[in-house]
Amino acid sequence: MGKYWNEEIECMPREQMKKLQDERLAAQVKHVWDNVPYYRKMMEEKGVTPDDIKSTDDLHKLPFLTKADLREAYPYGLLAKPLDECVRIHSTSGTTGKRVVAFYTQHDIDLWDDCCARAITAAGGTKSDVCHIAYGFGLFTGGAGLNGGSHKVGCLTLPMSSGNTERQIQFMQDLGSTILCCTPSYAAYIGETLKEMGLTPDDIKLKAGIFGAEPWTEEMRREIEKSLGIKAYDIYGLTETSGPGVAFECEAQHGMHINEDNFIAEIIDPDTGEVLPEGSKGELVFTSITKEAFPLLRYRTRDICILSREKCSCGRTLVKMTKPMGRSDDMLIIKGVNVFPSQIESVLLNISKATPNYQIIVDRVGTTDTFEILVEISDDMFSDTVKTIEELAKKISNDIHSILGIRAKIKLVEPKSIPRSEGKAVRVIDKRKLV
Repeated sequence: MGKYWNEEIECMPREQMKKLQDERLAAQVKHVWDNVPYYRKMMEEKGVTPDDIKSTDDLHKLPFLTKADLREAYPYGLLAKPLDECVRIHSTSGTTGKRVVAFYTQHDIDLWDDCCARAITAAGGTKSDVCHIAYGFGLFTGGAGLNGGSHKVGCLTLPMSSGNTERQIQFMQDLGSTILCCTPSYAAYIGETLKEMGLTPDDIKLKAGIFGAEPWTEEMRREIEKSLGIKAYDIYGLTETSGPGVAFECEAQHGMHINEDNFIAEIIDPDTGEVLPEGSKGELVFTSITKEAFPLLRYRTRDICILSREKCSCGRTLVKMTKPMGRSDDMLIIKGVNVFPSQIESVLLNISKATPNYQIIVDRVGTTDTFEILVEISDDMFSDTVKTIEELAKKISNDIHSILGIRAKIKLVEPKSIPRSEGKAVRVIDKRKLV
C-alpha cells in the first residue's frame, strides 16, 4: 500500500476532476429535483430547473440549504430515496431545536468508508496498523466513520468509543495501538492521563492521530504531538454531508484536502451569499454530488475558512481547506467584538504556566456584557505565591486584550477543577438571553 488510498482520484488532473464534478452535479440536481419536493420548491421559487445546471459553473444559480431548512424538513423532507433503500441514520449532537437526521444507503456508507480510508492512509495507516477509535459511537458520526475507514484499509480496529481513559491507555499498551482517532480535546486528556499514570510516550506505540469534530489550534496540535509522541492530523466533516472524511490532512499538515469527487466546495460572503474568489476568507458551502439518500445541494456549513489550490508537497491535487477559523453563526459577539474560542486557546497555549483547559463565561448585567475566562494553572504553579499568580492572570489578560481588543476577567483555578470532557469540550457558557 502506498501513501494514497485512491491515487487516481487523489492525484487527478484538475481538468479531469472538473469534468467528473460537472457530470455528477448535473445528475445529482436531477435526482434531487425528481425526489425531494422541499428542494424542488426552493428551486422553483428561484426560477431554476435541472436544465439550467450543466456544470459546476452553474452552481451559483442553485438556492442554499441551511440547518434551519434541515430542521424544518425533519425528519423525511429532504430524503431522496425510499426508506426501504436506507440502511442507517445518524444525527447531529445539537442541543437546541430539532436534531438534524441524515440518511444513508449502503452505497452512501461505502463512499463514506472510502473517504475515511483516504484519511487514514494519508496519516500513514496500512493494514499492518492498529487503529484505536475513541470517537463516540451511536448517532454521532465520528466513531462509525473512522471505524468503516479503518476496516476498509484493513487495520486491526479497536472500536473503543470515549471514556474510561485508563483502560484506553491499557489497551494501547497491551494491543499495540498505532493510530488514535478521537476529538482533539480527548487526545489532550489522554496525554494528560498518560503522564498522571507515570507513563511516557515511549510506553505506547502510537505514531499518528486523526483528530476532528471540534476546533483546535496549531498550538494544541503541538501539545498533543508532544504528550503522545505522535504526528497529529486534522480531519473534517459534518453529519449533514456524511460525517468525518469530507476533508483530511496529509503529511504536509498545511490544510485539509477535500474529497472533490464527492463534494464541491465554495466560499461565500456569509452576509450576502456572494461566491468569493479562491483565496478569500468566508463561509464554506458544500454540495454532495454522490450521496443518494440525503444529497444536500449548496449546504451552508457556517464554518469560516479559506480554499487553496496551491501545489501540495504530498502530490495530491485535491483542493485544500484551512482549519476552520471559527463559525459565522455561533461565534461570540462580546461588547460588539467578534470572539472565537480558538483565539483564547492560542493565547493560553503560548503561556507555559497555564494549561489548555479553559472555559469562557459570558453574561449580561443590565445592558453590559461581562466576559470571564476560567483558566486552569499547572500543578507547580498552584503552589506559587499569590503575587506570582496575580502576575500570571495579568499577563493572560493583557495578551487576550492585545488579540481581541477587549478585556476579559481572568480567574485562575486549580488543576482539574474544570470538568474534563471525553467527547466535545464545553468551552463556552453564554448566560445572556440574546433571542
